[in-house]
Order: sequence, then structure tokens, then C-alpha cells
Amino acid sequence: MEILHHHRHNLFWYLLLVVAYFFSFTESISRRDFPAGFIFGGASSAYQYEGAAFQHGKGPSIWDTFTVEHPEKIADHTTGDIADEFYYRFKGDIALMNEIGLDFFRLSISWTRILPKGKISGGVNQKGITFYNNLINELLSQGLKPFITLFHWDVPQALEEEYGGFLSQNIVDDYHNYVDVCFKEFGDRVKYWVTINEPNIFTIGGYVTGVDAPGRCSNYIGNCTYGNSGIEPYIVGHNLLLSHAIAVKLYKEKYQASQMGEIGITIQSLWYVPKYQTVASTKAALRALDFMLGWFVDPIIFGDYPKTMRALVGTRLPVFTESQSKMLKGSLDFLGINYYTARYADDSTSSSTINISYTTDSHVNLTRVADNGSSPIQEALNDNLKIKYYYSHLSNLLEAISAGVDVRGYFVWSFLDDFEWESGYTIRFGIIYVDYKNGLTRYMKRSAFWFKNFLQKENVIRSKPLSYLSSN
Repeated sequence: MEILHHHRHNLFWYLLLVVAYFFSFTESISRRDFPAGFIFGGASSAYQYEGAAFQHGKGPSIWDTFTVEHPEKIADHTTGDIADEFYYRFKGDIALMNEIGLDFFRLSISWTRILPKGKISGGVNQKGITFYNNLINELLSQGLKPFITLFHWDVPQALEEEYGGFLSQNIVDDYHNYVDVCFKEFGDRVKYWVTINEPNIFTIGGYVTGVDAPGRCSNYIGNCTYGNSGIEPYIVGHNLLLSHAIAVKLYKEKYQASQMGEIGITIQSLWYVPKYQTVASTKAALRALDFMLGWFVDPIIFGDYPKTMRALVGTRLPVFTESQSKMLKGSLDFLGINYYTARYADDSTSSSTINISYTTDSHVNLTRVADNGSSPIQEALNDNLKIKYYYSHLSNLLEAISAGVDVRGYFVWSFLDDFEWESGYTIRFGIIYVDYKNGLTRYMKRSAFWFKNFLQKENVIRSKPLSYLSSN
């Protein structure tokens, strides 16, 4: 960077340096560099992929409701009613996964496709059971294994209307009954379970900023009709943690010995870098990590929230009973981490006793570092920047493993382009292009071919330097 800065006024030298920079990366990398048993997979979620939102007995979720009642909160005013039609096209999509050479496919089960009203008393939808059985069996028949998330943000609308969804501790029992059906019906073939995907992001989007379903926030935070951004996130987070713990307890006591699977949770986190080399910035970065990652990891590892949260949030942060804390502590066989970007963190001394919010409770100011992983529409099939990202990231992951970090697998988000929540279909994370204007036809992007080479050949280089340069 220092050299580029000195030549910024000379286009010839700049281009020469850029070309030299990319040609300097001639190392190769392949799956053979990773430890034996290390797994690679593609990831998805039910609402973002399946479509068939109201068909074959499926009940409505809060996302079915949210996209209809609040189209202004979705970038392109779309819904997941059709999405990728994975519900009907899964056999062809699994064939693509097999062609690329993936080991696992991470998918989520739609709660309301199993229990349309969210409760056992409302009846089990056998057509939903049949769909997931067929999906799991197709994966296995084509040489892939299922990695299943039990809850990926699609709360049954019936439970939202009855008692406020995750705002009520009533949901813990209903979640317990739902996952019991899943373990019983699918656990003979599913060996990896994720209780909840990104509980922190579900909570922040749905109850702090209101940009995601169910769209609740304080009126001084966002455009919401209902909500309290300083109280509700902590209640919801608490009930998510209790739901996770009850699911793990059930699995370990009733199913794990016979089914011989593992169960864990997946949490998203940013990485926080001190903005300045000061004690205040360093402490701010640690506080930010506590409020994002520690919020859910600490109770699962230690049985309680981070001390910084207890001190700053005070009585708004719920308290675990002794039995709840005991049930939470150690309630995982593995921890999944989703990560996309980083932020600079600095201390914020401003506080308000009126406009309280999760966003200000940590007393941290955040600014962007960089974002990685997404693929704007204009990149289409030639997503060379994504290839560069995957190569760089997997190379650094290898370094972490060599340094002793116990990492067991890597899942690409996402396998297909999909409905990306409040962004709708305006961004494309997939390694498979979905042509939404022409029959949802699938096309392998360059990143998919790169992964195919990475997984099936001895090595791949990061990218062809000149083709990368010319695409930008």
C-alpha cells in the first residue's frame, strides 16, 4: 500500500504494480492442504430458498407476513413466496452440489412446514415431513450429508399472534415440541444439528432496528409501529438461549446415544479492531465483541452473560435461574461462526437515559473496515473478486488451523443466489447464479468452477491475474 500511495499520480506505474501484485500470488491451494476429515459444504435457509410458501399444508411465518405488510422495508419490494423454488427443484440443485464436490449441504427446516400453527396441538403436517425426508434421502443418495438448522428466523405467525413469539418464554415449550418432531423423524440420518442460526442478528434486525421480521423497534431508532429497542432485544435473546438449551438437553437425553449425532449453535460476529492505539479504543473493541458474540456465547460456555453487559445494561438484562444457567452451561458439541466483515471500534462516552437502545448500551462507536463475500448483480457469472476472497480466506484459515485453532469445516454462503432478507434479490451471495427473469435457471459462476477445481483437483491458484484486472 505504501508503494501504491507514492505512485498514485502515475497510471502506468500503478497498473504495472497491480499486475505484479496479482502475479506474485502463484501459490496453490487445495482441499488436500486441510486436515483429514475437514468438511466443505454449501449453505441455505428455508425461507430464502424453498418458495412454496403457502403450499402443501405449510403455515405462515413472520417472514411471510412481514414481506407483505412491510414491502417498503425490502429493497426491491419482493418476497420469498417463490424464492429459488428449491422445494420443487432440489434434485437438480443437489446434482450441482455433487458435481462441484461438496461434502455437506446446510439447510434449515421451516417450522411451519412441520407444524403449521407452531404447536403440536395444531397438528403435524405430514406433507412437510415427506418433503424433508425426500430431501435428506436425495442428499445421501448423491453422496452429500445434511447439516440441519432447526430455526432460521421463521417464527410461526400463529405464535407471534398468540403470545409475541420470542418475546414470551412460552415459546420455549413450543420450540421443544417442534424440535422433538424433527429429531424423531429425521435424526436417524442427520448427524449434525444447529439449534438456532444467528440469534444475535435475528434479534438485532427484528427487535432493535426493525429492518427484519417482525419489524419491532423504538420509534427513535427506526420506522416501527411497535417495539422497544432497549428492552425487547434482551428478552428475545434470553428466550432464544433458553430454547437452544432445552433443545440440546432433549437431544442429549433422548436421542444422541442412539442417533450418534452432534448438536450446536451458529452465531454471527463481526471482528472489532481498535480504531486508535489507546486503552479506550482497545476496551471498546472488547466491549463490542461482548455485545455481539459474548451475548450468546458466554451463557452457553459459562452459564451467564458477559460482565460488561451486566454492568452496562443493568436490570434490563434478564437473569437466569440456577437451573437455567446449569442447563445452558456447556450446551454444545460444536460452535458455528458466521462472519463477513470487520469494524473499527472507539469509545463512546455519550449515553442517554431516555433513548435507550441495544445499539448504544455498549458505549462503542463503530466505523467500517471492509466487507467481503457478497457479489453485486453486475458481476453476474464472472465473480472473480469472490474467487480472490475465497482463496485469501481459505489460506488464512489454513494458517489458523496450523496455529492450533480447532476448525472442522467451512460452509460457503450461499450455494444459490437467494432472497437476502431486507436486501431482497438485489445482492447475490451464491456461487450458483439464479436467473430470476428467465425461469429460475441455474448457472455455475466462476466461483463454482473454482470450488470444483479446489475440491477435486490437486491445487488451484487464486485467480488468473489479468482476467481479474480486466474485470474491474
